[in-house]
Amino acid sequence: MTYLRYAPDIEQPAPDEQDTIDGIIKGMTQQSETVEKREHHAVRASHAKSSACVTGELTVAAGLSSELAQGLFATPGSHPVAVRFAQGPGETLGDRVSTHRGMSIKVFDVPGEKLPGHSVDTQDFVLATGTTFPSGTAAGFLRDGTVIGKSTGLPEGVKSAVSSTMRNLNKALHAFGTESALADFFGHPYSHPLADSYFSQAPVRFGDFVAKLGAEPANESQRALSEWRLDPHQDEDGFRHATVAFFRENEVMFELKAQLWADAERQPIEDASVDWPVSVSPYRTVATLRLPRQDAYSPQRVRYFDEVMTFRPAHSLAAHRPLGSVMRARLQVYRALSDFRHRENGVAAEDTAGIDRIPA
Repeated sequence: MTYLRYAPDIEQPAPDEQDTIDGIIKGMTQQSETVEKREHHAVRASHAKSSACVTGELTVAAGLSSELAQGLFATPGSHPVAVRFAQGPGETLGDRVSTHRGMSIKVFDVPGEKLPGHSVDTQDFVLATGTTFPSGTAAGFLRDGTVIGKSTGLPEGVKSAVSSTMRNLNKALHAFGTESALADFFGHPYSHPLADSYFSQAPVRFGDFVAKLGAEPANESQRALSEWRLDPHQDEDGFRHATVAFFRENEVMFELKAQLWADAERQPIEDASVDWPVSVSPYRTVATLRLPRQDAYSPQRVRYFDEVMTFRPAHSLAAHRPLGSVMRARLQVYRALSDFRHRENGVAAEDTAGIDRIPA
C-alpha cells in the first residue's frame, strides 16, 4: 500500500479560524465559570471526573515497517507513562449521565524536537471513545460548544434524560447496522472504561507520514468485560469503583495503533467528523501500553493528576504535531482553559517532566 506523505500544505485553515478559536475559548471559559460556581471549585472543561490515575510503561515494538517506525516509534524500547481515565463532561456528574470517555497518556523520556512552548521530554496523546470528533471542524466545535455551554446550568436529571435518549437512538440505529457518533458522544453505553477503545479522533503528523491513533484493550481479562454494564441507580460513581477494583486485581494492557493516511478524499485532514475507513487503511500496532496492578485512586496521586498535572495535544514532538481544524483549536483551547482552572484554584500547573514527580 502507498501512504501519503506529510507536508505543511496539507492543512488548509479557514480565513476566520482564529476568531472561531477565540469564540471557543470564551464560551468554554464561561461554561467553566458556571460549573465553578456550582461546585465551588474549577474543574477540567472536559473529562473532569477521573475514574483511574495510573502509571506503567509503553513499549515500542521492534521490527516495525519503515512507515510505522516514525517519531516516538522510530526506536524500539520502553518508556514510563502516566495515564488518566475520565468521564467526558466538564463537570462532576453522576454516572447515569454516561457520555464519551477520555484516556490521556503522557509518555516520558522522549527526546527530540518539540512544538513551541513545550520544553520537557514528554509526548502526550489525548484520546477519547469514538473514532471521530462529531463537531468536525473548529466552526462546528464552536457551534456544538455553545449548545453544551447553554445546557451546563440545567439540572442533572435533564442531562441524564438527554444521555438516555441518545443511547437509545444508537441502540435503534444498530438494528440497521449503523450508529451516530454524536449520539455516542452524548449517550455512551454503560460499558466498563477498561473494555473501551480510545482514539485520537483527529489526525497527527506521524514523522514523514500522517495518522490517526487508537488504543485497544489487549488482554483477555479486559475483553471479558465486554458485556459488563453499570447500573447507575446502584452506584453514581460506579465507573470509578469498577475501574479501581479491576486495577487492584489485574494488569491492564492496550495496544497503541496507527491508522496511516492513504487517501486524501476519503481520509480528510480538516474534517474530524469523517471516519477514516479501515478498508482504506487499517489500524496497525506500534506499541503496547502495560499498566500493572496498582492503587489506581490514591488521594495523593489523584490530587496531582486532577489538580496539578496537564495533558495537552501541544505537549508533543514536532514529529507528532496535531493536524486539522479541530486540533489547531485544541492547541490553544486546552492551554487557555488549563490556565483558567489553575488560576482559579490557586494551583501551579506543572508540565510534568519525569515519572518520579508522580506520587505513589
